[in-house]
Amino acid sequence: MPTEILMPALSPTMEEGTLAKWLVKEGDEVNAGDLLAEIETDKATMEFEAVDEGVIGKILIEGGTEGVKVNTPIAVLLEEGESADDIEASSSDTAPKAKDDTEGDTSAQAPKDVEGPGSPTPADTGSASAVPAQKDDKGERIFASPLARRIAADKGLDLSQIKGSGPKGRIVKADVLDAKPSEKPAKSEAATPASAPAPAAGPSTEAVIKMYEDREYEEVKLDGMRKTIAARLTEAKQTIPHFYLRRDIKLDALLKFRSQLNKQLEGRGVKLSVNDFIIKASALALQAVPDANAVWAGDRVLKLKPSDVAVAVAIEGGLFTPVLRDSDMKSLSALSAEMKDLATRARDRKLAPHEYQGGAFAVSNLGMFGIDNFDAVINPPHGAILAVGAGVKKPVVNADGEIEVATVMSVTLSVDHRVIDGALGAELLEQIVQNLENPMVMLA
Repeated sequence: MPTEILMPALSPTMEEGTLAKWLVKEGDEVNAGDLLAEIETDKATMEFEAVDEGVIGKILIEGGTEGVKVNTPIAVLLEEGESADDIEASSSDTAPKAKDDTEGDTSAQAPKDVEGPGSPTPADTGSASAVPAQKDDKGERIFASPLARRIAADKGLDLSQIKGSGPKGRIVKADVLDAKPSEKPAKSEAATPASAPAPAAGPSTEAVIKMYEDREYEEVKLDGMRKTIAARLTEAKQTIPHFYLRRDIKLDALLKFRSQLNKQLEGRGVKLSVNDFIIKASALALQAVPDANAVWAGDRVLKLKPSDVAVAVAIEGGLFTPVLRDSDMKSLSALSAEMKDLATRARDRKLAPHEYQGGAFAVSNLGMFGIDNFDAVINPPHGAILAVGAGVKKPVVNADGEIEVATVMSVTLSVDHRVIDGALGAELLEQIVQNLENPMVMLA
């Protein structure tokens, strides 16, 4: 039976994307692992692989098409012995199944220049079928071929009860042909939370356009990244109970220490930035206050052991927050090199999903733009984000009660009150301040 290839969800926030370019044409034979297309997500342009072998029977969505919804059929794959006539014959049978609201089986290969730990392998990636993927009791995705999933759906089989014989335990056609249906336990009504009423969306597009119909303007079309930023930050401000903690940090000791280190590291081509110290100070603070190294997980809090610090990087049309994992364990020079690499590839939209997902804490630094202070919006599921302003020379009162000029940097810690209470947030910020005002302790 012909298998529909669906538009994949190549990132957790992707709802639609651009089918930038087909790398195959109708009639081409493909094998598992072959590249099918290039797809632009809200974050990057990524390559899409085939899971099964077959022949591209029909391309349903042309290359260059924007706004293709996730799980929309984009092509049809024919098995051995099938022809275009089989596509027409099966379309009426498969159409109702596409209405299923469970999650589609979608995945992708990271761009080849950013592969690393966590990147999917050919056995894990591939095209989606018209029959949605299932998950086991632990919430983990069950890997099965599109044909196996279709047969299982027709026979009423629970894929979580079938042991796969394919690569990495993948369920294939032979595994489901002789399997017998098993009853699934009915879901309790209590397990399904009631849908919350949708918040007011504000004036409609038509109403706003009408409001400015007598004024000259340019209409800017939203790309996937800008749509995602708008949706996620709106959700964050509406659902996360933010509170804000502010401190001034004296930077003179840090600037002097940084200058000394940079002179010593000059031969190695390393130049540390103030932001490198802020990342390190935040990572060490999360270790010193482990209860604050946490994220919100819907109905529970997850406390992380490592210090994974995300850093906001501005790019054209939006931003990325690449994550520096195990930041507390890395030297300042290692953090500096990794941050430069991540920032460069973020601006080129070459980051793999595992490089900008995760973390419990984020840093957003607008000091280089001359901003004295600001409040940052928490990026869910993070527990907090540190907004960093510029270092400015100000008169301050020293320990002897005398007025002197010092370089002062204003920071604001935005905190999710569901994860971190006021006193705990204050303790975390105090640790960050102490690390930055006494920078040598970060090397101890």
